[in-house]
Amino acid sequence: MAAAEGARLHHIARESPDVKRLAAFYQEVCNFHFQVLGFERIEAPKFGEFEVIWLRLPPSFSLHLIEKDPRSKLPEGPSAVADPSALPRGHHISFAVSNYEAFVQTLNVRPFLIFAPVLSLFF
Repeated sequence: MAAAEGARLHHIARESPDVKRLAAFYQEVCNFHFQVLGFERIEAPKFGEFEVIWLRLPPSFSLHLIEKDPRSKLPEGPSAVADPSALPRGHHISFAVSNYEAFVQTLNVRPFLIFAPVLSLFF
């Protein structure tokens, strides 16, 4: 029996200078007040001087949004892409949806790129 039997992805953490804006993106699409992916905000511990927002995508996936330290020398996170064609090679989060076409129509207010053979949106 493997020591990590039953292991599953628990969460992904993303750094952002504006965690409220990033959380709003995952909870809403532009100014339309409906959920696309179904993320819900959950309680997050207080980490002191920096802001943290935790979102949950039922049934068990979490996305932890962490305020970027302005003094950090680390390169910018996955949002800083000067050339959108570089997105497929960069850090990103991927979601599977049951109705791809409906999902694309919901996001049609944002620019996106579609790559084959797997239908993917990069935004």
